[in-house]
Amino acid sequence: MTDTAAHAQAPEQHPEVPEDLARCAMVIESAVEHLIKEKQPPLAIASALLGGSLGLLARSMDKETILSILDSAANSVRSGEVHASTGAENGE
Repeated sequence: MTDTAAHAQAPEQHPEVPEDLARCAMVIESAVEHLIKEKQPPLAIASALLGGSLGLLARSMDKETILSILDSAANSVRSGEVHASTGAENGE
């Protein structure tokens, strides 16, 4: 697949996002949308994703690196950045 084809499928992706990350994000978004359509509870979906993510991280990096990633995520929530980006995606 060419870089142009990847951008044609995901025009909302920013050029600085690596193609492999964009592809993974599209697959995860599709799975989340599918689970929501099945009326699965958002907390269950998010918990499963977080648990799976932590398991993957634990297999591929050390504890301090994982804690640094989690600290960064917590800081994004505290600063309001997470909710601001969600609002922007929803056109708010």
